[in-house]
Amino acid sequence: MSKAITSRQQDYSQWYNDLIIKSGLADYSSVRGCMVIKPYGFALWENMQRQLDKMFKETGHQNAYFPLFVPKSLFEAEEKNAEGFAKECAIVTHYRLKNDPDNKGKLIVDPEARLEEELVIRPTSEAIIWNTYKNWIQSYRDLPILINQWANVVRWEMRTRLFLRTTEFLWQEGHTAHATQQEAIDETIQMLHVYADFAEQYMAVPVIKGVKTENERFAGAVETYCIEALMQDGKALQAGTSHFLGQNFAKAFDVKFTDKDNTLDYVWASSWGVSTRLIGGLVMAHSDDDGLVLPPKLAPIQVVIVPIYKGEEQKLKIDEKVQVLVQELKAAGISVKYDDSDNSRPGWKFAEYEMKGVPVRIAIGARDLENNVVEVARRDTKEKQSISIDGLSATIIRLLNDIQDKIYKKATAYRDEHITPANQWDEFVQLLDTKTGFIAAHWDGTGETEEKIKELTKATIRCIPLNNTMENGTCILTGKPSTQRVLFARAY
Repeated sequence: MSKAITSRQQDYSQWYNDLIIKSGLADYSSVRGCMVIKPYGFALWENMQRQLDKMFKETGHQNAYFPLFVPKSLFEAEEKNAEGFAKECAIVTHYRLKNDPDNKGKLIVDPEARLEEELVIRPTSEAIIWNTYKNWIQSYRDLPILINQWANVVRWEMRTRLFLRTTEFLWQEGHTAHATQQEAIDETIQMLHVYADFAEQYMAVPVIKGVKTENERFAGAVETYCIEALMQDGKALQAGTSHFLGQNFAKAFDVKFTDKDNTLDYVWASSWGVSTRLIGGLVMAHSDDDGLVLPPKLAPIQVVIVPIYKGEEQKLKIDEKVQVLVQELKAAGISVKYDDSDNSRPGWKFAEYEMKGVPVRIAIGARDLENNVVEVARRDTKEKQSISIDGLSATIIRLLNDIQDKIYKKATAYRDEHITPANQWDEFVQLLDTKTGFIAAHWDGTGETEEKIKELTKATIRCIPLNNTMENGTCILTGKPSTQRVLFARAY
């Protein structure tokens, strides 16, 4: 069949690329490193966005929008942040094109239209936002500011991969301002938990909450918290980050406030974000060699109904019954599609919706009508059963909940089976090359050792887990004392 995809065992990377394209999530574009998110992929992103937005608002945040362009002088204001993103920046230097006098029909940059100050296309928005906050904050009465922005950003990537790493991508970025250090820290940790809850409860992807090392910290942050997920090839994926920024950006942009004691101080800050990279993680965490496996809570189509008939008379009878079923399912809050198109046979449709990861497929034929039943197939296990049409919506709701629960448990079992302790260097290297996954090992706490391990193995410290168990040990590379294990892995 033309829709066949490369198997995971044969070539995991190609399997992923095939799946993204053939399931209709995204396509390559004529712009190097950028992708086209197709309607099915964007519907998935909208479902993610809708749920996250609800969770943000439930925690007191409001949405706003800030410019795509950041004046270079503002971008340079926080030195660590500017240095961290400098190599990924796209710059606007001119604002006009004109006809090429030597080549009719061609356009050239008008040299007289050079900007007085170059503009950075935002790789992240701290600079433009904190320059704005300076005008909004004078007193403790103006705090806290709890703002989120849904936007696109540009980071000039040399090696790109659909959803996982593209030059332009969609995301949300929260930027909050607080009167005290503890408020900002509490906000940072709260949003980490929001991300973890979303990943586990909606994406059905188990995550490990932790703190990044200094080397892996967000540029300009005092502390970076993260959620780390494990993909089916044993590589880790950073699925979300939340940063305690201290007073770094407030000092860079001179954002001060008068507190209750009439004392002038710098504002405390956090920022946090997740992106369309989550779609890549969702695909890699659950899908199989036949296509996507999507969690029902996020699937654009939760149920597809396919009629099986001979002749127009049978189809009309099926149509009449299905319209009632569709209304019943929709009334129960279920996203349903009735595919009665006559340009494809039922078998082709079955394979198509299997590729797209639709959680539940219902087939109904003339004999089913007579027996008042439908055939129901679940995408995750491929199991089929005959179910009474009476009370169908209640049955489907239970089935969708079971699918959501089962794929989460399956992913959790895989993750837990692939967290392995290592106590010696040789053991560490062998595990990386054989079992893969997370390796729990001692590290001496120095950036030099961390970089050396990365250089030798391409493995990085994914995080220091929150509430980590303290235990005395020795660093796997240097043999120096250590008080806890950290999680290493090769990652996307």
